[in-house]
Amino acid sequence: MTKSLSISKTDAIESASDREGFKKEFFKDLYELESNNFWFRNRNKLIIWALKKFFPRAKNFLEIGCGTGFVLTAINAAIPQLELFGSELFEEGLSFARKRLPNAKLMQLDARKLQISETFDVIGAFDVIEHIDEDVRVLEQMYIHCRQGIILTVPQHPWLWSHLDDVSCHKRRYSRDELVKKVEAAGFAVKFVTSFVFLLLPIMLLSRLRKRTPGTFNATDELKLPIFVNKLLEAILLFEKILIGTSVKLPVGGSLLLIACKSVRPGDS
Repeated sequence: MTKSLSISKTDAIESASDREGFKKEFFKDLYELESNNFWFRNRNKLIIWALKKFFPRAKNFLEIGCGTGFVLTAINAAIPQLELFGSELFEEGLSFARKRLPNAKLMQLDARKLQISETFDVIGAFDVIEHIDEDVRVLEQMYIHCRQGIILTVPQHPWLWSHLDDVSCHKRRYSRDELVKKVEAAGFAVKFVTSFVFLLLPIMLLSRLRKRTPGTFNATDELKLPIFVNKLLEAILLFEKILIGTSVKLPVGGSLLLIACKSVRPGDS
């Protein structure tokens, strides 16, 4: 693995003009809110658990759509020997990620056509592919550029679609079957898949049913919670993480966690 990545900067910058999948103004709010928000903190715990359990021999890790670098910062603290790489379509996100991760290799890239020649032991995409029309193409790119496997999180259940998904620039919410079929079609062998945000699903559903005046709601509004409520919800999701850590697969929930390994297809070198 070379320290200097082969990147087509022109292609990366050109593709960054295709910005319907996210709103650049969200990055500042995320940078300020992620570290104290129950959902982001617990998702990090799940990701770190998945890395340690399923890819203990990984030497490096690439996060696609690394945003402000919050996930990579947590991985760096928990697995300091892991060499970290991050890619992001938006320079606005990378500017925050560089503050958190001065020693990581961060790149402006389009996940649909990764302009790099290198491969990585493990690649992750955490609440990213639901923002992209060509999600299958992204999974195919992940297959090409990984050696061991991938970790994904996505929003679950199409019936949970709400105004929040619209303002968050989601293209879809996934059923478990849809996600598994797309991952397997890209060439991966799925090793573990579970829902999470299971115990909070009733609260989440009630929140989605609330009527909101158009133009008055920001996608990051739900991250702004009273300290006591945030701590309570974090404790509930920590209990879920403990269950998942014992290989319990939760049947429903607001999100899906999927781990898959790279299988060798005919014609692969």
